[in-house]
Amino acid sequence: AGVLIDWDDFAELSASVPLLTRIYPNGTADVNHFQAAGGMGFLIRELLSAGLLHPDVRTVMGQGLEAYTQEPWQDGAGPYAALAWRPVPSTSGNTDVLRGVADPFSADGGLKLLQGNLGRAVVKTSAVKPQHRHVRAPAVVVDSQQELQELFKQGQLERDFVAVVRYQGPRANGMPELHKLTPALGTLQDKGYKVALVTDGRMSGASGKVPAAIHLSPEALDGGMIARVRDGDMIDLDCEAGRLLLEVPEQELAARRVHAPDLSAQHSGVGRDLFALFRQHAGRAEAGASPLLG
Repeated sequence: AGVLIDWDDFAELSASVPLLTRIYPNGTADVNHFQAAGGMGFLIRELLSAGLLHPDVRTVMGQGLEAYTQEPWQDGAGPYAALAWRPVPSTSGNTDVLRGVADPFSADGGLKLLQGNLGRAVVKTSAVKPQHRHVRAPAVVVDSQQELQELFKQGQLERDFVAVVRYQGPRANGMPELHKLTPALGTLQDKGYKVALVTDGRMSGASGKVPAAIHLSPEALDGGMIARVRDGDMIDLDCEAGRLLLEVPEQELAARRVHAPDLSAQHSGVGRDLFALFRQHAGRAEAGASPLLG
């Protein structure tokens, strides 16, 4: 039997590898700024020097990764200048974008595993300021990102809360992108409210500046505890402690009835009806939603 790489592995790797780059959405710089500061050559050199990359690999450049610490340049001037290789610069061209292992942006890579009675989820903290990484607040429960957006437009979210957006997992609706949540939650955080997100769905770029427990497994449609959360339930999301707790007695949770929403509107069009069979047999997010591994 094969060995499944799970979120514990990713969390351990993230804890061992420092954060050396600030590129959107973890910062304002784009890949052009990153390349100008030293790019992949600088980054690979730093990781190799700290023993954080395996050098005993074979690539299209030959044995090892040392070749990737070189950069091409024109040796001379004019149309007949020769192409040559040289070591990448020893110092970053912009320490707001790229740094060495001796002076990282953070000692860890910013990916954490959260777990508790709600299940297992991942959170990206690299763009979340330390003061926002622990949120304990009442739940606001919705079954779509559109519902949460509507509450925001109506001014009903001007308070501390943990947004619980459920029925967004692979079995429910194919795990669509939930990026529309970020602007509203970010705005409320900027107003001084303690805000966080818990969802069995996914987000490209993870979350940005708001702590977001994403890919929560098991999902609501797979017996996940997230289906039993109700408005006002206290949720404790602590990125540093790796904790995701629903502060409701176990007996009360067991007695709650689960009312699955009508997801039919999300199951037709854009090929979703065609992939209904795949949703029905999808595994959990931690296993890649694969029916073979889930």
